[in-house]
Amino acid sequence: MSPSSSSRRRLAAGAIAATAALVAATVTAGTASAAPTGRDAAIERARTNVARNATVFGFTDGQSLVVKDVVLDADGTQHVRFDRTYLGLPVVGGDLVVHQDARGRLKDSSRAAAHDAAVRSIVPTVPARLTAGRALAAAPGIGDATSSPELVVWAADGTPRLAWRTTVQGTGDHGQPAGRVVVTDATSGEQIEAYDAEHRASGTGHSEYTGDITIDTTAQSGGYALIDPLRGHVTKDAHNVSANALNANSGTLYTDPDNVWGDGKKFSTDRATAAVDAHANTAWTYDYYKNTFNRSGIKNDGKGATVFVHVGTNWDNAQWSDSCFCMMTGDGDGTTDPEQVDLDTMGHEMTHGVTSATANLRYSGESGGLNEATSDIFGTMVEWYAGNAVDTGDYLFSDQSTPPWLRRFDKPSLDGRSADCWSRKVGQLDVHNSSGVGNHWFYLASEGSGTKTVNGVTYNSPTCNGSAVTGIGNQKVANIWYRALTVYMTSTTDYKGARTASLNAAKDLYGLNSTEYKAVAAAWSAVSVA
Repeated sequence: MSPSSSSRRRLAAGAIAATAALVAATVTAGTASAAPTGRDAAIERARTNVARNATVFGFTDGQSLVVKDVVLDADGTQHVRFDRTYLGLPVVGGDLVVHQDARGRLKDSSRAAAHDAAVRSIVPTVPARLTAGRALAAAPGIGDATSSPELVVWAADGTPRLAWRTTVQGTGDHGQPAGRVVVTDATSGEQIEAYDAEHRASGTGHSEYTGDITIDTTAQSGGYALIDPLRGHVTKDAHNVSANALNANSGTLYTDPDNVWGDGKKFSTDRATAAVDAHANTAWTYDYYKNTFNRSGIKNDGKGATVFVHVGTNWDNAQWSDSCFCMMTGDGDGTTDPEQVDLDTMGHEMTHGVTSATANLRYSGESGGLNEATSDIFGTMVEWYAGNAVDTGDYLFSDQSTPPWLRRFDKPSLDGRSADCWSRKVGQLDVHNSSGVGNHWFYLASEGSGTKTVNGVTYNSPTCNGSAVTGIGNQKVANIWYRALTVYMTSTTDYKGARTASLNAAKDLYGLNSTEYKAVAAAWSAVSVA
């Protein structure tokens, strides 16, 4: 370690405390209060069961219980999980689960290694500053590190002893966040154990479309894997197997010894480069839906998807599959279009999964056009959400992987196929072209009509009825469209139905006489949907 990096390693100010302020929750029954039911009743009964069976649980004077989780089975069986403290100190290895029947009678228990948590003294012999310094020395390769000791009762091997649990946090060799936990005996100074602060690792990705970025990976024996521990998705190499031959168990999980991925080149021969974009853009899509709409994953069940790159041979496309709950991306045409893993493309395809899990818009006629428009809209919003300096937010769909763009919002007909305005013939178009009406509406409601430059791109959006439209911003319009999709649209919604659904959504969110409601109505009129 260089002197300069060593001098930056320091103890966290104010982070050293002799005790932890963990106080067990108690339930006090007032004379006017109703008896606790459900979860609260289970917790109260579990505390009573532990106290009545103190010898079984090793629950002695000075200990307290801290509720961690409660599981209530359909048949009424209760499972209450507690962490323990001793004189206010967390007990490592002291956790337990109380299993009770529907009436709260003790059935069984599950306990970690510690039976008794008592130690002779909670006054450390080894001072906090010394143990913090030793922890820094035991965590090499972490730059700009801080060291934060916490006094605990360590009983993970069944024998309680006073210990310092010190967390070292900083940056790794490639600028990624890094952490290490070092546990030392607070009496002798002996190191008890050391381990990575968490399984989550932050890798460095040299992407094709978004520059050098940080990606969430998982540490494994001998290296790292493209498993996102926060969102649950995994990224695999399909080895150019065709899309119709893939299932969730196909392909090979990407692994790497040093957590540095890809080479950042287009048409790269490094197969991990496309995986970097796919992995990161799946995370951005997940985060957009979570942080904007509190939607946890495609099906709102918190489960991550399987993401395949290098699907097919010269397959210039990408798609979402409900059957395998997976995202598939091709390598482009091999000459002009590179891998189909850019931000808005990934967001687009995964939004098909969201649509399937909500309104389930039929993939034909006008409902099919709305299905595609929904994916274009939210794929674009993922790009805006990411705020990436290389792939900035715009209204040009798939402009990175299909330059200069595959579709655009301000005047969809510029691609020579898509519709700017609704007509009775719109439902006869290919769904990727009938989507133009929805895309045009979204642009007008967001940015308004006429000429406008946004993020360096000049747009000129006409209206079908010659009106002038003032936009309200794409975030508000996206909020309205999401509520319309998830609350009011059905599988057969057409453009007229979408107008009604979005106006209902605007009324719910902003009010019947709001500027937002009026802008939504004006934009629909401007694309001839009345």
